[in-house]
Amino acid sequence: MPDATMHAAPSALIPDYLRDVYTWAYLTPLAIKIFDRQVAVQTILWGNAQRLINAVLAELTPGDRVFQPAAVYGSLSAQVAERIGPLGQLDVRDIAPIQVALTRRKLAGYPQAHVTWGDAAAPAPGQYDVVNCFFLLHEVPDAVKAQVVPAMLRLARPGGKVVFVDYHRPHGWHPLKPLMTKIFDWLEPFAHTMWRREIADFAGESAPDWTWSKRTRFGGLYQVVVAAQR
Repeated sequence: MPDATMHAAPSALIPDYLRDVYTWAYLTPLAIKIFDRQVAVQTILWGNAQRLINAVLAELTPGDRVFQPAAVYGSLSAQVAERIGPLGQLDVRDIAPIQVALTRRKLAGYPQAHVTWGDAAAPAPGQYDVVNCFFLLHEVPDAVKAQVVPAMLRLARPGGKVVFVDYHRPHGWHPLKPLMTKIFDWLEPFAHTMWRREIADFAGESAPDWTWSKRTRFGGLYQVVVAAQR
């Protein structure tokens, strides 16, 4: 059943950047029908979706409390819920009511999962073992990146960690680099920054309080960054 937050979240509260740039991907029933399939996610990520999901799952243990700041197409959220098990807790929030409704349907069989409306740049307080920020940063303007990264760090409990999975600058020889440049120009205008700056750069004054480890995948096109409290 929809909670009070849904009634307090009319579409007018969707940020302009999301409405202007990503209506085609996230804000229509047709988009959901096309993209909310694991095969579609695998295709978009050039066959690397499950490999990147596995990198997230490797950071989780049964019973963990996990926060996910945005809905994700495909089976990621269900796989996280299965990994943490019935003694864990998965909190997913999204700023688009249509994505909240979708994710609630997908996770209806997992009582440990809770889906609410909320802004990743200003999440409700919480203390989590792991925060899972999966392909969100490339979809928001730099000013919002600089809000989201510190917000995710604040949600981790003492000794907790934040896992960022996103695009990364590919090696110069990468055969997909010219095509990805065109795709970013056409569909993902906020993604170029992921090729120029480190995720830790957006953490602000809190960056030195964390240990940042980065692994790249698929010729450098993707990155898995784990921020652990010192």
